Amino acid sequence: MSNSSSGVGAAKIAITMNKGKFMEALAETKSYVSLQTLPGDDVRQLMWRFADRYELQMLVQAARNVARGPVARLVAGGGRNSHEWTPDKAALLPHFDESGITAAFLDPEQGGFIAGPKNFVLALIAFELAWVDAGAATCSLAGNLGLAPIHERGTPEQRAKYIPAAAPLKPGEQRKQIRAAFALTEPIPFVGVETGMLAGKVRVADWKSGCEPMLQVDKRGRFITNMGFANVVTAAVDSDDNRIKGSCMVVLEEGYPGIWDRGTPTKKLVHQLSSTNDPVFNLRVPANRIVGGYTVKDGVIVPNYSHGEIIEAVFRRTRVTVGLMTSAKLLSAIEPIILYQRRRFRGGEGAPGTPRYELGIQQKEDALHRLVDIWATGEASASLGFAAARLFDELDSLEKQKDQWLGKKKLTGRAAFKELNKKQTEALELLRIMSRPVGERDHKREEELQADPLVKFSMLDSLANVLCPACKLWNTGHGANMMREAVSLMGGYGITEDCPGFLGQKWMDAQLEATYEGPEAVQRLQLSITMTNELFLAQFEQWITGMRRIASDRSGTGACTLATAMQLWLWTLKHVQTATDADGSKLYHKSRQGVTFPLADALCWLLAARQFILDIAELDAKGGENPAVAESLPGTVAFFTDLCHVQTARAAGEAGRICAEIVHGYNRHPAWDETSCHACFCASELETLEGLIPGIDGSARAYSDVYESGESHPLKAGPCVRFDGLEAFVRLRAKLDGCLTGCRLAKDRAAEALTKVMTREALDYPA
Repeated sequence: MSNSSSGVGAAKIAITMNKGKFMEALAETKSYVSLQTLPGDDVRQLMWRFADRYELQMLVQAARNVARGPVARLVAGGGRNSHEWTPDKAALLPHFDESGITAAFLDPEQGGFIAGPKNFVLALIAFELAWVDAGAATCSLAGNLGLAPIHERGTPEQRAKYIPAAAPLKPGEQRKQIRAAFALTEPIPFVGVETGMLAGKVRVADWKSGCEPMLQVDKRGRFITNMGFANVVTAAVDSDDNRIKGSCMVVLEEGYPGIWDRGTPTKKLVHQLSSTNDPVFNLRVPANRIVGGYTVKDGVIVPNYSHGEIIEAVFRRTRVTVGLMTSAKLLSAIEPIILYQRRRFRGGEGAPGTPRYELGIQQKEDALHRLVDIWATGEASASLGFAAARLFDELDSLEKQKDQWLGKKKLTGRAAFKELNKKQTEALELLRIMSRPVGERDHKREEELQADPLVKFSMLDSLANVLCPACKLWNTGHGANMMREAVSLMGGYGITEDCPGFLGQKWMDAQLEATYEGPEAVQRLQLSITMTNELFLAQFEQWITGMRRIASDRSGTGACTLATAMQLWLWTLKHVQTATDADGSKLYHKSRQGVTFPLADALCWLLAARQFILDIAELDAKGGENPAVAESLPGTVAFFTDLCHVQTARAAGEAGRICAEIVHGYNRHPAWDETSCHACFCASELETLEGLIPGIDGSARAYSDVYESGESHPLKAGPCVRFDGLEAFVRLRAKLDGCLTGCRLAKDRAAEALTKVMTREALDYPA
């Protein structure tokens, strides 16, 4: 996020206004208020809901100082030009420690300084570091990922041993600080196949009567981050012994008997400021290093958690953070592109004050419109990512209550699943009550259900299961495409090592982020399952109503357009769940990824646009209370409103296209045969019928195919398609097209605002 102030007074001090006599004259001809400066911290704190969290604001500043200081200097100095973990790269670790980045993952009693869930905290850190370099962000976050299995599913003893040991050393403290890594992926051909296939094996090495079993762990890793310096690894392995059941994760420590080989550095093209190796482990470890513990049943070690259960708990949180790393890239590209566009022709023809000198490439609408699209994408993806991070913070405490409740009742497996299903039914009941007018509600029952934390857990869990893969899929997938756009707007400068803002490196880095913690197919597969959850869909329907309500107050955001697109998507989902294709095969099935995956993509567009609208509504509602924001609030909100309109139009267009292809695309097109031509008319027949039924000739020609005399049939593929049974979809699709009214005017206004916004003379980190 930009560290420029949102207030005009502060802006005159902190920012140099790149505007000559031409721009001043242009501004005087316009009566509406526009964006004055790039959004600063005060604006972001309101939009992303941490204006009341002073400790987070200070952490953001600390992370920013590291990113735009030592990290930026290392990148500018060519630190990305080597695969090895060099002393210069290793020097970043003390900076992470001293700034509080390392300890941010820990609770106060473990050596940290922020109490409570940390999803939003880590999201902010990743965002600030990735603003400059995603490899540095990954280097920081990978240590948290290495400890996450222990944090989420470890035994109390494991948490007490390993997590506090990750805290930076205090003056005079004598201990070894833990640097952790997470070893899941394995060498080719297994790498990238699926996380359920493990070549890493565990077997019993020694099991003396009355003693802790000793295990032999054999694991070859691939693309393991932090392995250049990690001294603790959480590794996924499968049983290679009939005395051990299934898979598990095991904590490995440097110094255990056996082989601890960090392996060779991965020759990657991206994220070079993180250490990535292909390590080899063959170690003897005590069985109490099985993450989450184990029980012994009939002489067999039974891990309490399989490796799949552990990584599910870990990835559903950390995927959001990775998604935000790409969002940071997009938003960090805005200022370098503006500066480049305006200065493109300086030094040639055109004196100061002329359009060529002051605007440069920004004289051309195409360059401005493409930059608007990049900015809108960055905003929407950041809104979606931070909303998901906040949701997981809220969910974490409820999940603990859920686990305690199930533990007291001694419910596990199918029994626990059955009991939680009851809570989902109650959550649906609560939603039905809340959808009624206030005077018609059963308030006593409503209060009873709202007071039940497990009902709330069920509701939030259904949302988290959708928002997590949606954020990872859309932010990194579409975000990588838009980073290519950003680079292209810099011309040949964009693919040079000294490109301002390091945009070329960021574009390449985004390709890796799209595969981190599961590539696009993994996220689409998860979405195809979770987006059909009845509880999620019930809340989705309420969101449609909410968008209509926002549209009545803030019509310029495109909320009404989005509501119609959401309605069209929901209709399509319900349709394909019961419909068949032309051959009678079921459409919505896990193997019909030509149906399920595009629908998942369409949903992501809608979710991101919706959250962007909600963030602007939050800024508009609360910005006036902040003196640093209030003065420039009208222009900021006006610009963001237009940006919202642009993004909702694009989201609606994508969703409409996908839904139309699916609804119509699996029906066979009519051919010129007897079956398909039964509704066609001959021109001579219409002439005869016109005398009996006036107007039939015009109606028939409008809605049916007509044979002219002397022709066998019109020159086209076949009779026009009829929409029997699809009338509701056709009406919604036509309505959606009409809802796009005004979106291009909004884009024009946003583009014009880009020619006037004040910027700094130079970025606040080196090139």
